[in-house]
Amino acid sequence: MPASMASLGFGDLKNIVGLNLADNSLSGPLPMNICTGGSLTAFVMSLNMFNGSVPWSLKTCTSLTGLHLDGNQLTGDISHHFGVYPQLRHIWLTSNRLSGSIAPKWGDCPQLKEFKLGQNMITGQIPPTLSKLSNLVDLTLDSNHITGWIPPEFGDLKNLYILNLSLNQLSGPVPLQLGKLRNLGHLDLSENSLSGSIPEELGSCIELLFLKINTNNFTGKLPGAIGNLASLQMMLDASNNKLEGVLPKELGKLEMLEFLNLSHNQFSGSIPSSFASMVSLSTLDVSYNDLEGPLPIGHALQNASINWFLHNKALCGNFSGLLPCYSTPASGRHKQKIQSFLLPIVLVVGFSTIAAIVIIAILIRSKKKKQQSGATDEGRNMFSVWNFDGRLAFDDIIRATENFDDKYILGAGGHGKVYKAQLEDGQLVAVKKFHPTEEELIDERGFHSEMEILTQIRQRSIVKLYGFCSHPTYKFLVYDYIQRGSLHTILQDEELAKGLDWHKRTALINDVAQAISYLQNDCSPPIIHRDITSNNILLDTNYKAYVSDFGTARILKPDTSNWSALAGTYGYIAPELSYTSVVTEKCDVYSFGVLVLEVLIGKHPRDLLQHLASSTEPYTLVKEILDQRPLAPTTIEEKNIVFQIRVVFSCLKASPQARPTMQEIYQMLIHYESSTSV
Repeated sequence: MPASMASLGFGDLKNIVGLNLADNSLSGPLPMNICTGGSLTAFVMSLNMFNGSVPWSLKTCTSLTGLHLDGNQLTGDISHHFGVYPQLRHIWLTSNRLSGSIAPKWGDCPQLKEFKLGQNMITGQIPPTLSKLSNLVDLTLDSNHITGWIPPEFGDLKNLYILNLSLNQLSGPVPLQLGKLRNLGHLDLSENSLSGSIPEELGSCIELLFLKINTNNFTGKLPGAIGNLASLQMMLDASNNKLEGVLPKELGKLEMLEFLNLSHNQFSGSIPSSFASMVSLSTLDVSYNDLEGPLPIGHALQNASINWFLHNKALCGNFSGLLPCYSTPASGRHKQKIQSFLLPIVLVVGFSTIAAIVIIAILIRSKKKKQQSGATDEGRNMFSVWNFDGRLAFDDIIRATENFDDKYILGAGGHGKVYKAQLEDGQLVAVKKFHPTEEELIDERGFHSEMEILTQIRQRSIVKLYGFCSHPTYKFLVYDYIQRGSLHTILQDEELAKGLDWHKRTALINDVAQAISYLQNDCSPPIIHRDITSNNILLDTNYKAYVSDFGTARILKPDTSNWSALAGTYGYIAPELSYTSVVTEKCDVYSFGVLVLEVLIGKHPRDLLQHLASSTEPYTLVKEILDQRPLAPTTIEEKNIVFQIRVVFSCLKASPQARPTMQEIYQMLIHYESSTSV
């Protein structure tokens, strides 16, 4: 049952210096006299259920350095309840029921770094005097009823990193002066009534990671200068505007961008071929435009949805749901002349080709028999296994897969294909056969990484390696066969996801945490997986989880720099790897946080991650979109979910140093589960 401040004995607080009761279930009003002694520096009451007015004594509390009242149900007019604070650095008032307008006097708080007023009922205009806050890093005013223009004076906020003005009623143009914000990393102007053209000057905000300007009334062309935002990684969303003209080819320079949404505009022409250079894209939505011509060939379209391209003029490509692209046909007599000229050539070439194929096939068949015989003999010598005889196992695997016939494929990845094989003794194994020689260097690296790491470790939540074969003709690893396959496959299937109830989901989260903790703390030197994704988590018949695919894993050696090229799956990669290539344990911590969110909501949390970065009520946001396919969680399961969400947000902190270790995470999860089950 929620407790009140009075019931906890805090009814008479006059000379207190600091008080932190954040993230509890406290309710009732806050003590009005909290700062009558004039010595209060920190008052942190975030994420409770406090109601009533903001304490009147805070208005003259000039000693304050931090005031966190976010995530409550406080009311009152902010223009009357607050004064001027010469030492204040952080004020968080988000997600309350505050009203009134932002007073110009806030510009007289010279130390202010974080000014968060989002998700309230604030009206009026943004005072230009906020531009006097030279130390301001975070200005979050989203989800209010603020009107008027964006002050051009904001261009003077040289230290500003987050500017979130979304979900208001702002109008007018985007000030050109915003281009002077060279430290800006997060800009969200979405869902307002802004108009005019998107200024070229935004291309000078070279540190931007996140840019949302969608759902406004912008017209004209999308400036090519946006392509200068080389750091843009998380999102570029310009959808639901009135933009027109051709798509700028300069966008192809955004090689780190993961999410690009240009839908619901009036773009014409074709999609530039330069878009194929955007190797990090996981989403490319250009639906509801006037585009035509072929789709670019690139990484972004490997797992594309047809919905990204619908309702255009005439897009085409080798993609299910789109018409194929045809070259302009020759017509009439000219076409007939071409055909009559080409026919004898085609016949001669055709007969010659058939004859050559027959001869080559005979030669290959003869050579293949010799190679298989030799490969069998040599392969036996290079085959290392546990639990069964290597000589028999090699022959058995070739027989069981019919020399790696496609009908035995379980899945495919960047390094090779995985086959299901039933050995002569009835045992089922999974065989990962690496790609042939066209990518030999990469494959060798992945093969030896898995071989080196999995031969050293034994842990019940890490897939078991039985053995390996290293031979010029055959290069494969033999694992234990995990019956249900990947977590990703199960979450995508409606019926299978129903069977993955909340108890099973909690258990698999703990399994994965235990495995990663083992790699980082019980292995010497530590091992970093670098590709913790739902595709690489396998479930057996009892829904026990196993971490698999160590092809990109790294052993952290204390006497080296541990620098590495970017590896992993986009959407799970820690954000710091966009500007540093140093691999640390905290990279896997971030990926684990994304994975847990995916387990809780039933799909990859790509869009949710963008909202969480600026949300002031993340716990509620996640709880509202929990996977609805399994039965509703019990009271105990719901408590576990809330705790798991808290753990997730500690994993997803932007600063790697602020994230807990995987050992701490695993211990927290296990301790909390055992305490709630008592």
